[in-house]
Amino acid sequence: MQDNKRLLSLDFFRGLTVAAMILVNNPGSWGHIYAPLEHASWNGCTPTDLIFPFFLFIVGVSIAFSMSGKRLQPETHGRTLLKAFKRALILFGLGLFLSLFPKIFTDPVNALAHVRIPGVLQRIAIVFFFSSLIFIKSSDKGIFRTMIILLFVYWALMTFVPVPGVGYANLEKETSLAAWTDRTLLTEAHLWKAARTWDPEGVLSTIPAIASGLFGVLVGLYLKRKDLSEAVKVSWLFCTGLAAVLLGLLWDLQFPINKSLWTSSFVLYTGGLGTMGLALCYWIIDVQQYTRFTKPFVVYGVNAITVFFLSGLMPRILNMIKVTGADGEEVGLATWKYQTFFVPYFSPVNASLASAVVLVLTWMVILWIMYNKKIFIKV
Repeated sequence: MQDNKRLLSLDFFRGLTVAAMILVNNPGSWGHIYAPLEHASWNGCTPTDLIFPFFLFIVGVSIAFSMSGKRLQPETHGRTLLKAFKRALILFGLGLFLSLFPKIFTDPVNALAHVRIPGVLQRIAIVFFFSSLIFIKSSDKGIFRTMIILLFVYWALMTFVPVPGVGYANLEKETSLAAWTDRTLLTEAHLWKAARTWDPEGVLSTIPAIASGLFGVLVGLYLKRKDLSEAVKVSWLFCTGLAAVLLGLLWDLQFPINKSLWTSSFVLYTGGLGTMGLALCYWIIDVQQYTRFTKPFVVYGVNAITVFFLSGLMPRILNMIKVTGADGEEVGLATWKYQTFFVPYFSPVNASLASAVVLVLTWMVILWIMYNKKIFIKV
């Protein structure tokens, strides 16, 4: 493969991940969801729990492909990192906007007083910037060492440092060091509204999330190697991914796999699965050139942040428009659509799923048109 050739399998894998993210984030009813489309209640890992770490892993792979040339030019490092910082600020700002909308326009004082500061886009922003910084300023071995240090430092903090006010280290929702850090630094008013005492995208757990990004950086660097055949690359990626999964499962015995805490075992387990998933896509799509099936997800992949942001914004906008529901009460337009077109024709759980699937297909049509018109919105 030529060094400057776009990795179609990466766009496909990114698009598949984002489409899955939209599917699980937009059920017709949060009270009716198939188990695989829900997050694990605490410890453990469902298919849904794989989506966000896969995206951070992909962020890392993309960094390795997009910044490699600039990494070799020390005189451009400052400009490169400034550009990365600006992009991270935009991503962080978009995440805050989703948290504030629409209350920022109707009750700005209360909205700002209770805005959730952490979030998905906010974590993507932080992981992107620090992964870029480490990539630009470190050697390949330095990146690997940094990833390992982050995983072990977080493990040590979470399992050995006594939690103030609790007196002992623990991995519970409200009494862990991560929860205490979130409450102390951000205050309860600015945490996840479903809990307010901890946040699944909190401060301390962002440390191992950066390691997820670095995992992807290392995989991207390996894929870019020109001294190995494609078959050797794929074989080693599968072996490395499998080894990471097994190490994650082994570490799970002492430091449980947990998405909300983003435990070190979770990083290894999901990074390993992500590596094997990307290796499979790479072999089929870029090496064997089977590409006919890729476009539905490639259109998602090349406008990933755009569709994720808009898919979160549109339901809020639609529910600002009030209409009379089937029971005679006033509901938001998005709720009315679900009650009118899905609830009467499916069982509750299938109605919820059908609504989400239709949303994914609707965005696919829009993104397909954008792709054909070469409209790619870069953040």
